Amino acid sequence: MVVRLGRLMTAAALAGMIGAVTAPSALAQPAPAPSPATPAPAQPQAPATATPGTVKSQHGAWNLVCDRPAGAASDQCALLQNVVAEDRPEIGLSVVALKTADGKARILRILAPLGILLPNGLGLYVDGKDIGRAQFVRCFSDGCYAEVILADELLSTLSSGKSATFIVFQTPEQGIGIPVDLNGFGDGFKALP
Repeated sequence: MVVRLGRLMTAAALAGMIGAVTAPSALAQPAPAPSPATPAPAQPQAPATATPGTVKSQHGAWNLVCDRPAGAASDQCALLQNVVAEDRPEIGLSVVALKTADGKARILRILAPLGILLPNGLGLYVDGKDIGRAQFVRCFSDGCYAEVILADELLSTLSSGKSATFIVFQTPEQGIGIPVDLNGFGDGFKALP
């Protein structure tokens, strides 16, 4: 069970998530991990007025948010959803899908809280199917980032799926599944400039 937060992501976090891209990892198939219980998908929420940048449109559970970085000639936009585990309020995620400013790559970035176990990476299930894991690439004061290239197959899986579950670990054996509603992801991604 999750509740949606409008203020999980700070202005610095959004700038970092839609900023420069550095060598995203490919989503790797994991070693067997604890299988999450099938959680209920997050409920869509109206755009929060405190969200950094400007909410240009809403697509199901996703907001298309745009911001103009300092020195940029045009806005950079990203598809954004914030979720937090209802029974574990310290465990929340910001999930962002974007196209790089040069238009050459599609990226999925996830901001997870500090205090999670980094070596196990971030697991991903879509509609109960194990998609793989991504490693965390860096941590800042607002949390730790994992990112992957949104290859055609992954983009199609997310666009046609109903619910994704991201798995973070507090211990090597304890995976915490955080459901993300995929309603509107495909249409929202197509709407990105």
